[in-house]
Amino acid sequence: MRRTVVAASAALLSALVLTACAPTAAAPATPSAAATGDTAASPTTSPTDAPDADTPDPTCETIILSSTAADFESIGWKPQSEPFRVGATEVPDGILCKWSDGSVTAGTVQMFGWAPIDAAAAEKAEGDLVASGWKREEGAGDEVYITENPDWLAGRGADGYGITYLFGDGWVKVADTKQSLVLIDWPPAQR
Repeated sequence: MRRTVVAASAALLSALVLTACAPTAAAPATPSAAATGDTAASPTTSPTDAPDADTPDPTCETIILSSTAADFESIGWKPQSEPFRVGATEVPDGILCKWSDGSVTAGTVQMFGWAPIDAAAAEKAEGDLVASGWKREEGAGDEVYITENPDWLAGRGADGYGITYLFGDGWVKVADTKQSLVLIDWPPAQR
């Protein structure tokens, strides 16, 4: 078990380092059909469920299910927040949270993030990730998953997915595995 956790942590760190070094200016604006094997268009809708002025800013405790945050806190885990990034590009007004016991040698870390994003920025972010080797999958409706290349993964989630972004109508989510995306419960208008 410990070996799996160490391998997963190493894979996460490697993926973050690789995506931080990926070029962003030279990437195509949209993924090509040849590169992805997918001929569907990227979402071009405008946000419909973006937080309004009365919605509080997202925090590590509020972007995930309250029961999940309570479970983490009950075992002594605390969140560390940082700016939300897609590759090397920071997405304004977003948050990325890493939950762990806070030790330097934490063997287990859970990652969750959310950010508002417009259609043009989402299309560019999707294209940049695909151009650097990530895989694109269609989701429900206009949603798009962009997930790590399986060849990069030492540790995977139950369905074989590592770090996965989910682009929706005016927002983007990220988690350390595709199946962990269901724990992100933000913004309140989408509950």
